[in-house]
Amino acid sequence: MIRSMWVGLAGVLIACGVAMAHPLGSDGHHDDHHHVDPTKSRTWTNAKSGEVVRGAFLAARTVDGVVRISIERESGDGRGVAVFPMEDLAEADRLEAQRRIDEVKAMNERLVSQALSQPELAKPAPAKPGTPAQAAPFDAFAPFVSTRWDDRWLYVESDGLPHVPGGKPGTYVFSHPMMVGITAWQQQVPLPQSYRGTNAWQIPLKPELADMPVSAKEQLFRGAIALAANGVPIFNPIKNDGRTDTFLAGELDEFGGHCGRADDYHYHIAPTHLQQYVGKTAPVAYALDGFPIYGLFDPAAKKGGPNEDKCCPLGGTEKLDELNGHYGLASNEAPPRAAADKGLYHYHASVKYPYLNGGMRGVVTVKDDQIDPQPRASSPRAALPPLRGAKITGFKATGAENQPAWSLEYTLGGKKSFVNYRLENGKWIFDFVDAAGATKTDTYDATRPERRPGSGGGRGEGGGGRRPRNDGDRPRRDQPPHPDNLPAQPVPSAAPKAASTGFTLSSADVVDGRLSIECTCDSKSAPRAPALAWGTPPEGTKAFAVVMHTVARDGATHVYMVVASIPAAARELKSGDASVGVWGQNTVNRKSVYAPPCSQGPGDKTYTITLYALSADATLPAASTPLTRDALLAAIKDTTLATVSVDVKYARATK
Repeated sequence: MIRSMWVGLAGVLIACGVAMAHPLGSDGHHDDHHHVDPTKSRTWTNAKSGEVVRGAFLAARTVDGVVRISIERESGDGRGVAVFPMEDLAEADRLEAQRRIDEVKAMNERLVSQALSQPELAKPAPAKPGTPAQAAPFDAFAPFVSTRWDDRWLYVESDGLPHVPGGKPGTYVFSHPMMVGITAWQQQVPLPQSYRGTNAWQIPLKPELADMPVSAKEQLFRGAIALAANGVPIFNPIKNDGRTDTFLAGELDEFGGHCGRADDYHYHIAPTHLQQYVGKTAPVAYALDGFPIYGLFDPAAKKGGPNEDKCCPLGGTEKLDELNGHYGLASNEAPPRAAADKGLYHYHASVKYPYLNGGMRGVVTVKDDQIDPQPRASSPRAALPPLRGAKITGFKATGAENQPAWSLEYTLGGKKSFVNYRLENGKWIFDFVDAAGATKTDTYDATRPERRPGSGGGRGEGGGGRRPRNDGDRPRRDQPPHPDNLPAQPVPSAAPKAASTGFTLSSADVVDGRLSIECTCDSKSAPRAPALAWGTPPEGTKAFAVVMHTVARDGATHVYMVVASIPAAARELKSGDASVGVWGQNTVNRKSVYAPPCSQGPGDKTYTITLYALSADATLPAASTPLTRDALLAAIKDTTLATVSVDVKYARATK
């Protein structure tokens, strides 16, 4: 993360939480469910305005050169978080805030120092003859990041985690703690990803300047836009809503990262902390258009001056353009040469938006609002809902260096809880420990991801997710055979069980693949659920269930209809007939009714209606517990004989 965003001195962190007063929850609304530990609460006074707040220190963050202190109000006054400029606080409160800042600074310096002191650290081996210059920053993180190339691409392989370079292969020592400080969390945790083989990252070796650059303010809200030198992907700092800055919204950890809905860790900010490994004159990342990303730049900085570390390593003196880029000196020898008369085009980090490359100055292919080709992430477990009011306060290794085993600590209502997870014998074992010490254990098969490898990235809402591709798991193009014998890649979750002959699904409310307007928000009368009809089910069918859902740009699953316990004799579900089956909760208004789609943004959105034929009626949760899609799928995972689906499209009417 750009540490100077948190304090005025590079290399030191002072923040441990949000920077935005009353941060948005995952549904885009304000979250009023913060609770303060009374033992950490005190009175804070804004000497300039006279406002007095009772609460606990939450965070400090530098925005536009001003240190702002966030104070989490005591539960009961219902106004969330107060944010004061530090200089406006009464003297005693300034001293207390500085004490808390110093505590966090010392903690972070200790953690980084511990990571750097590992005895296995070694300098990277000299580059092999013919190695592209672009490989050097990534090779500095060997053996955890590896490179190979052909005439067109540099292929970068990693597990997506921030390893300390030079360690023993198969060990897990990280250069910084992950997730700490996040306050908008959807219960994701960092898991190793398989960015290897045909799923490796691809950096163009001969980038070309585009006639029409792609702005990250208008596009690229899915997927990565750059790759850090440590093999961790970097996503657009702007959420998929096209407005929210994830950094300012406090949705990132202390190093500018968080996990997506596929448990994939990634940054949203230029990782300038990597300069301690690659050097201040080397790129800390590469944009996916092939142009490098360097550290902070100040056009007024001079060599030998107080801000010498902000001079452009390539000798560029022009102000940065709207994409945070400019040209180096024409005499620059660093390949590739973007324009002979201007030198190499490249990007810089910044303490304000866009923080890194604000788009693609180079030629790229954009497909489904992301750079293509692009690797896909996967997780063995389904994405979980947001945990309102939770704040992540710790992340540490709990096993031996060669064992993937970690503990994530969070507070909720002033009390600590934990997610302890580890990989054993091909199984991910998750122990969820609540504040009372009670433990719930879930086990997942590491070779059978719950979420089909997808592309796209999370924005805020606790993390960015990955969305299943519409084209399935087709082979990636332009990928040469991998030279090594890699372990088997994780396979996608099992495809829906094939429907028997005659088991088909249709709807009178779907014409030419489009959903009737009467089943949407654009209906002139009360919207109704689509009528469904189906054919002969597989032998042994004892019940049916129906789900209608879509996957949004950010990877979030939105559910519009859940119906369980449909009798085996049924062959239709009439529109508006709530007497058949047990209706479950949608995610739009959290009611056990049909929620009409309200397609947001221009263009078609795709919604999937799935019918499940079951060998036994689903065991439903207690009446006091909502029947959700996740709960239904968990209940029928072992009794599903066959499924059949219909994809329907709908675009919101424009005025």
